[in-house]
Amino acid sequence: MITRRGAIGGMLALTAPGLAACGSASRGPVPKVETSASHPGVPGLDAVIDISHNVSVTDFNAVRRSGILAVLHKVSEGGDWFDPSYATRKRQAEAAGLLWGGYHFGTRQYSGVEQARAFLSAAQPGPATLLALDVEPNERNPRNSMTVSHAEAFVQTVFQATGRMPLVYTHPRWANGDKYGRAGLRLNPPIGPQSLLARCDLWVADYREEPEVPYAWANKGWRLWQYVADETDADAAYGTVPRAVAGVGHCDRNLFNGNANALYRYWGAKA
Repeated sequence: MITRRGAIGGMLALTAPGLAACGSASRGPVPKVETSASHPGVPGLDAVIDISHNVSVTDFNAVRRSGILAVLHKVSEGGDWFDPSYATRKRQAEAAGLLWGGYHFGTRQYSGVEQARAFLSAAQPGPATLLALDVEPNERNPRNSMTVSHAEAFVQTVFQATGRMPLVYTHPRWANGDKYGRAGLRLNPPIGPQSLLARCDLWVADYREEPEVPYAWANKGWRLWQYVADETDADAAYGTVPRAVAGVGHCDRNLFNGNANALYRYWGAKA
């Protein structure tokens, strides 16, 4: 994710793990949403954004009117940091009729089990809360990047608690164990097709014309494709056609592999 843990003072207290019921606000009519203007040859619904506390939000109703149907928000990082905007924005977004999800930025200094428990405690997921794990290099502290074994323990713990496998967010080069980024980091071992992670749906980050599917998901494909990051009206990220969203300062844009009805079914909600 481009939007990660920021420099803010203090940490939110970790509450007892538990699952809360999701709100049932009326979502109104489903807008007509076209595929990305930047990638007309790739089928998908351009109706999902992801954000964190680093992104200013002025009006979730404006986000909904922009043709966005779903928001994924950062929940936690490691086992001791929680996004201070998550809980309030969850209520606001669901009241505006948006589908809601939360993601965890994985690290190494806490076990996968501890991270999953912290994540679920803060996310308070209901039946229509999509859950995701961000598996990528920790650029600020490369030695603290999440390992495959940590990620598998995280996924297993989330499944045991909720009965659902989270999405796995990753870049194809990182997942495949290739050199990645300016520092040339590698995920070792890479994510293989026999890994528990390969049983999760893929949220792939790839800012080229078409996404590469990592080896582990070769027979499954992607569910979400983050095709552009930090998009604003003034700065079309990576030279793409601007796709800024009203109501937020900037955001990452994602295609869903399906139509609007499929999106609602996947999220576990009714349009």
